[in-house]
Amino acid sequence: MSIVHAAPPRRWRGEGLKALLWMSPWLVGFAVFFAYPLAATVYFSFHRYDLFTLEFVGLDNYRYLLVDDRAWAAIRNTLWLVVLMVPAQVLFGLGVAWLLTRLKSGAGLFRTVFYLPSLIPVVAGTVSFVFLLNPSGPLNQFIELFGIAAPDWFGDKDWSKPGLTMLAMWGIGNTMMIFLAALLDVPKHLYEAAAIDGAGAWRQFRSITLPTISPVLMFSTVTGVIYALQYFTQAMIASRVAAGVTDSPGSTFVPGYPELSTLTLAQWLFHVGFRDFSMGYACVLALLLFAFSTVFTLILLRRFRAFDEGGDR
Repeated sequence: MSIVHAAPPRRWRGEGLKALLWMSPWLVGFAVFFAYPLAATVYFSFHRYDLFTLEFVGLDNYRYLLVDDRAWAAIRNTLWLVVLMVPAQVLFGLGVAWLLTRLKSGAGLFRTVFYLPSLIPVVAGTVSFVFLLNPSGPLNQFIELFGIAAPDWFGDKDWSKPGLTMLAMWGIGNTMMIFLAALLDVPKHLYEAAAIDGAGAWRQFRSITLPTISPVLMFSTVTGVIYALQYFTQAMIASRVAAGVTDSPGSTFVPGYPELSTLTLAQWLFHVGFRDFSMGYACVLALLLFAFSTVFTLILLRRFRAFDEGGDR
Protein backbone atom coordinates (compact mmCIF):
# COMPACT_ATOMS: atom_id res chain seq x y z
CA MET A 1 0.00 0.00 0.00
CA SER A 2 1.63 3.20 -1.11
CA ILE A 3 1.52 6.40 0.99
CA VAL A 4 0.53 9.53 -0.85
CA HIS A 5 1.78 12.84 0.67
CA ALA A 6 -0.84 15.46 0.17
CA ALA A 7 0.24 18.97 -0.77
CA PRO A 8 -0.32 21.59 1.95
CA PRO A 9 -3.62 23.35 1.61
CA ARG A 10 -3.57 26.58 -0.37
CA ARG A 11 -4.70 28.48 2.74
CA TRP A 12 -1.54 27.37 4.63
CA ARG A 13 0.71 28.45 1.77
CA GLY A 14 -0.97 31.85 1.80
CA GLU A 15 -0.41 32.18 5.56
CA GLY A 16 3.27 31.29 5.10
CA LEU A 17 3.74 33.95 2.44
CA LYS A 18 2.05 36.52 4.67
CA ALA A 19 4.38 35.58 7.53
CA LEU A 20 7.43 36.00 5.28
CA LEU A 21 6.08 39.33 4.05
CA TRP A 22 5.68 40.64 7.61
CA MET A 23 9.14 39.35 8.54
CA SER A 24 10.81 40.74 5.44
CA PRO A 25 12.02 44.04 7.07
CA TRP A 26 13.75 42.03 9.80
CA LEU A 27 15.13 39.52 7.27
CA VAL A 28 16.53 42.32 5.08
CA GLY A 29 18.06 44.06 8.10
CA PHE A 30 19.54 40.79 9.40
CA ALA A 31 21.07 39.99 6.00
CA VAL A 32 22.46 43.49 5.33
CA PHE A 33 23.65 44.48 8.81
CA PHE A 34 24.66 41.12 10.35
CA ALA A 35 24.93 38.09 8.05
CA TYR A 36 26.82 39.79 5.18
CA PRO A 37 29.26 41.77 7.39
CA LEU A 38 30.00 38.63 9.44
CA ALA A 39 30.56 36.52 6.30
CA ALA A 40 32.77 39.26 4.79
CA THR A 41 34.81 39.52 8.01
CA VAL A 42 35.42 35.75 8.00
CA TYR A 43 36.39 35.89 4.31
CA PHE A 44 38.86 38.77 4.68
CA SER A 45 40.41 37.20 7.81
CA PHE A 46 42.03 34.62 5.50
CA HIS A 47 43.56 37.31 3.28
CA ARG A 48 46.22 40.02 3.36
CA TYR A 49 44.14 43.07 2.47
CA ASP A 50 45.18 46.74 2.50
CA LEU A 51 42.13 48.19 0.66
CA PHE A 52 43.99 47.93 -2.68
CA THR A 53 45.39 44.39 -2.94
CA LEU A 54 43.86 41.11 -1.83
CA GLU A 55 46.04 38.03 -1.31
CA PHE A 56 44.96 34.69 0.17
CA VAL A 57 47.24 33.80 3.13
CA GLY A 58 45.26 30.99 4.79
CA LEU A 59 45.70 30.91 8.58
CA ASP A 60 48.67 33.33 8.70
CA ASN A 61 46.61 36.10 10.30
CA TYR A 62 45.41 33.71 13.00
CA ARG A 63 48.97 32.46 13.60
CA TYR A 64 50.21 36.05 13.95
CA LEU A 65 47.62 36.64 16.69
CA LEU A 66 49.38 33.99 18.82
CA VAL A 67 52.69 35.95 18.78
CA ASP A 68 51.29 39.48 18.84
CA ASP A 69 52.27 40.77 22.30
CA ARG A 70 50.23 43.96 21.93
CA ALA A 71 47.11 41.98 21.07
CA TRP A 72 47.53 39.85 24.20
CA ALA A 73 48.10 42.98 26.31
CA ALA A 74 44.90 44.42 24.83
CA ILE A 75 42.99 41.19 25.59
CA ARG A 76 44.20 41.16 29.21
CA ASN A 77 43.26 44.83 29.69
CA THR A 78 39.82 44.31 28.12
CA LEU A 79 39.09 41.27 30.31
CA TRP A 80 40.25 43.27 33.36
CA LEU A 81 37.72 45.98 32.49
CA VAL A 82 34.93 43.40 31.98
CA VAL A 83 35.61 41.53 35.22
CA LEU A 84 36.25 44.52 37.50
CA MET A 85 34.96 47.72 35.89
CA VAL A 86 31.49 46.42 34.95
CA PRO A 87 30.61 44.99 38.42
CA ALA A 88 31.95 48.17 40.07
CA GLN A 89 29.86 50.34 37.75
CA VAL A 90 26.67 48.26 38.22
CA LEU A 91 27.03 47.97 42.02
CA PHE A 92 27.81 51.68 42.39
CA GLY A 93 24.82 52.65 40.24
CA LEU A 94 22.53 50.29 42.17
CA GLY A 95 23.87 51.50 45.51
CA VAL A 96 23.38 55.18 44.66
CA ALA A 97 19.84 54.50 43.37
CA TRP A 98 18.99 52.51 46.52
CA LEU A 99 20.26 55.33 48.77
CA LEU A 100 18.22 57.89 46.80
CA THR A 101 15.04 55.89 47.45
CA ARG A 102 15.77 56.08 51.20
CA LEU A 103 16.29 59.85 51.34
CA LYS A 104 13.49 61.77 53.02
CA SER A 105 14.52 65.14 51.54
CA GLY A 106 16.95 66.44 48.95
CA ALA A 107 16.54 63.39 46.69
CA GLY A 108 15.97 65.60 43.63
CA LEU A 109 19.19 67.54 44.28
CA PHE A 110 21.34 64.42 44.72
CA ARG A 111 19.66 62.78 41.70
CA THR A 112 20.69 65.80 39.60
CA VAL A 113 24.23 65.81 41.01
CA PHE A 114 24.79 62.13 40.14
CA TYR A 115 23.16 62.42 36.70
CA LEU A 116 24.95 65.58 35.52
CA PRO A 117 28.31 63.89 34.61
CA SER A 118 26.51 61.65 32.08
CA LEU A 119 25.38 64.81 30.20
CA ILE A 120 28.96 65.98 29.62
CA PRO A 121 30.42 64.98 26.20
CA VAL A 122 32.70 61.96 26.53
CA VAL A 123 35.88 63.69 25.32
CA ALA A 124 35.40 66.77 27.50
CA GLY A 125 34.53 64.63 30.52
CA THR A 126 37.58 62.39 30.05
CA VAL A 127 39.98 65.34 29.65
CA SER A 128 38.53 66.99 32.76
CA PHE A 129 38.80 63.74 34.73
CA VAL A 130 42.45 63.23 33.74
CA PHE A 131 43.31 66.76 34.90
CA LEU A 132 41.32 66.14 38.11
CA LEU A 133 43.44 63.04 38.81
CA ASN A 134 46.81 64.39 37.67
CA PRO A 135 49.67 64.20 40.22
CA SER A 136 49.10 67.80 41.38
CA GLY A 137 45.30 67.70 40.95
CA PRO A 138 42.70 68.34 43.65
CA LEU A 139 42.05 64.64 44.36
CA ASN A 140 45.73 63.88 45.00
CA GLN A 141 46.07 67.02 47.14
CA PHE A 142 43.08 65.85 49.21
CA ILE A 143 44.59 62.36 49.64
CA GLU A 144 47.95 63.83 50.70
CA LEU A 145 46.21 65.81 53.48
CA PHE A 146 45.99 62.45 55.32
CA GLY A 147 49.71 61.77 54.87
CA ILE A 148 49.11 59.18 52.12
CA ALA A 149 51.28 59.21 48.99
CA ALA A 150 48.86 59.81 46.11
CA PRO A 151 49.34 57.70 42.97
CA ASP A 152 50.06 58.99 39.48
CA TRP A 153 46.71 57.69 38.17
CA PHE A 154 47.22 57.84 34.40
CA GLY A 155 51.04 57.89 34.43
CA ASP A 156 51.54 54.62 36.34
CA LYS A 157 50.67 51.32 34.65
CA ASP A 158 49.43 49.88 37.96
CA TRP A 159 46.91 52.70 38.49
CA SER A 160 45.74 53.52 34.97
CA LYS A 161 42.97 50.87 34.84
CA PRO A 162 41.65 51.78 38.33
CA GLY A 163 41.63 55.37 37.04
CA LEU A 164 39.51 54.32 34.04
CA THR A 165 37.20 52.43 36.42
CA MET A 166 36.73 55.59 38.51
CA LEU A 167 35.98 57.48 35.30
CA ALA A 168 33.30 54.90 34.41
CA MET A 169 31.79 55.11 37.90
CA TRP A 170 31.73 58.92 37.66
CA GLY A 171 29.44 58.64 34.62
CA ILE A 172 26.86 56.19 36.03
CA GLY A 173 24.00 58.67 35.59
CA ASN A 174 22.03 56.66 33.04
CA THR A 175 22.53 53.35 34.90
CA MET A 176 21.54 55.01 38.17
CA MET A 177 18.30 56.39 36.66
CA ILE A 178 17.34 52.95 35.27
CA PHE A 179 17.92 51.32 38.67
CA LEU A 180 16.04 54.14 40.41
CA ALA A 181 12.98 53.59 38.20
CA ALA A 182 13.13 49.82 38.84
CA LEU A 183 13.46 50.24 42.62
CA LEU A 184 10.54 52.68 42.79
CA ASP A 185 8.44 50.13 40.89
CA VAL A 186 8.83 47.39 43.54
CA PRO A 187 5.41 46.91 45.25
CA LYS A 188 5.46 48.44 48.73
CA HIS A 189 3.10 45.85 50.19
CA LEU A 190 5.80 43.17 49.74
CA TYR A 191 8.14 45.10 52.07
CA GLU A 192 5.31 45.63 54.57
CA ALA A 193 4.48 41.91 54.60
CA ALA A 194 8.18 41.01 54.99
CA ALA A 195 8.57 43.49 57.86
CA ILE A 196 5.59 41.93 59.66
CA ASP A 197 7.26 38.52 59.27
CA GLY A 198 10.39 39.94 60.90
CA ALA A 199 12.63 40.16 57.80
CA GLY A 200 15.49 42.63 58.16
CA ALA A 201 16.74 45.13 55.58
CA TRP A 202 19.25 42.71 54.00
CA ARG A 203 16.68 39.87 53.85
CA GLN A 204 14.16 42.20 52.18
CA PHE A 205 16.78 43.34 49.68
CA ARG A 206 17.86 39.74 48.92
CA SER A 207 14.38 38.17 48.72
CA ILE A 208 12.25 41.03 47.35
CA THR A 209 14.31 43.75 45.71
CA LEU A 210 16.83 41.65 43.78
CA PRO A 211 14.30 39.17 42.25
CA THR A 212 11.97 42.05 41.27
CA ILE A 213 14.65 44.12 39.54
CA SER A 214 16.57 41.14 38.10
CA PRO A 215 15.53 41.92 34.46
CA VAL A 216 16.90 45.46 34.85
CA LEU A 217 20.02 44.10 36.56
CA MET A 218 20.56 41.68 33.68
CA PHE A 219 20.05 44.44 31.09
CA SER A 220 22.54 46.75 32.81
CA THR A 221 25.13 43.99 33.23
CA VAL A 222 24.90 42.68 29.65
CA THR A 223 25.02 46.17 28.11
CA GLY A 224 27.88 47.04 30.49
CA VAL A 225 29.88 43.99 29.35
CA ILE A 226 29.30 44.79 25.69
CA TYR A 227 30.30 48.41 26.34
CA ALA A 228 33.47 47.33 28.17
CA LEU A 229 34.44 44.97 25.33
CA GLN A 230 34.18 47.94 22.94
CA TYR A 231 35.87 50.39 25.34
CA PHE A 232 37.67 52.90 23.15
CA THR A 233 37.18 56.65 23.46
CA GLN A 234 37.86 57.19 27.17
CA ALA A 235 40.99 54.98 27.16
CA MET A 236 42.31 56.62 23.98
CA ILE A 237 41.75 60.19 25.21
CA ALA A 238 43.10 59.47 28.72
CA SER A 239 46.31 57.89 27.38
CA ARG A 240 46.89 60.74 24.93
CA VAL A 241 46.30 63.48 27.50
CA ALA A 242 48.46 61.72 30.11
CA ALA A 243 51.25 61.24 27.55
CA GLY A 244 50.96 64.85 26.38
CA VAL A 245 50.40 63.78 22.77
CA THR A 246 48.03 65.51 20.35
CA ASP A 247 46.44 63.76 17.38
CA SER A 248 48.06 65.44 14.40
CA PRO A 249 48.55 64.28 10.79
CA GLY A 250 51.42 61.81 10.59
CA SER A 251 51.28 61.04 14.32
CA THR A 252 52.88 57.70 15.19
CA PHE A 253 51.43 57.50 18.69
CA VAL A 254 50.50 53.94 19.66
CA PRO A 255 47.60 53.81 22.14
CA GLY A 256 48.07 52.19 25.53
CA TYR A 257 50.16 54.71 27.50
CA PRO A 258 51.63 53.95 29.99
CA GLU A 259 53.32 50.66 28.98
CA LEU A 260 50.24 49.34 27.11
CA SER A 261 48.22 49.37 30.35
CA THR A 262 45.27 51.23 28.75
CA LEU A 263 45.38 49.45 25.39
CA THR A 264 42.03 47.74 24.76
CA LEU A 265 41.06 45.27 22.06
CA ALA A 266 38.90 47.85 20.27
CA GLN A 267 41.81 50.34 20.18
CA TRP A 268 44.25 47.76 18.83
CA LEU A 269 41.72 46.66 16.21
CA PHE A 270 41.33 50.30 15.09
CA HIS A 271 45.10 50.86 15.03
CA VAL A 272 45.78 47.68 13.01
CA GLY A 273 42.97 48.34 10.55
CA PHE A 274 43.03 52.11 10.02
CA ARG A 275 46.63 53.07 10.89
CA ASP A 276 48.54 50.01 9.62
CA PHE A 277 45.88 49.11 7.00
CA SER A 278 46.19 45.39 7.84
CA MET A 279 42.51 44.75 7.25
CA GLY A 280 42.84 40.96 7.21
CA TYR A 281 44.43 40.86 10.67
CA ALA A 282 41.92 43.48 11.90
CA CYS A 283 39.15 41.08 10.82
CA VAL A 284 40.70 38.37 13.04
CA LEU A 285 40.63 40.78 16.00
CA ALA A 286 37.02 41.69 15.16
CA LEU A 287 36.02 38.02 15.16
CA LEU A 288 37.78 37.57 18.51
CA LEU A 289 35.81 40.52 19.89
CA PHE A 290 32.59 39.01 18.54
CA ALA A 291 33.41 35.65 20.18
CA PHE A 292 34.08 37.30 23.55
CA SER A 293 30.78 39.23 23.33
CA THR A 294 28.83 36.07 22.53
CA VAL A 295 30.44 33.96 25.27
CA PHE A 296 30.04 36.60 28.00
CA THR A 297 26.43 37.29 27.00
CA LEU A 298 25.50 33.58 27.04
CA ILE A 299 27.19 33.09 30.44
CA LEU A 300 25.35 36.06 31.92
CA LEU A 301 22.00 34.97 30.48
CA ARG A 302 22.44 31.48 31.96
CA ARG A 303 23.48 32.85 35.35
CA PHE A 304 20.52 35.23 35.53
CA ARG A 305 18.12 32.49 34.39
CA ALA A 306 19.43 30.21 37.15
CA PHE A 307 19.03 33.07 39.65
CA ASP A 308 15.40 33.65 38.59
CA GLU A 309 14.57 29.93 38.76
CA GLY A 310 16.16 29.73 42.22
CA GLY A 311 14.11 32.72 43.34
CA ASP A 312 10.88 31.16 42.06
CA ARG A 313 11.38 27.99 44.06
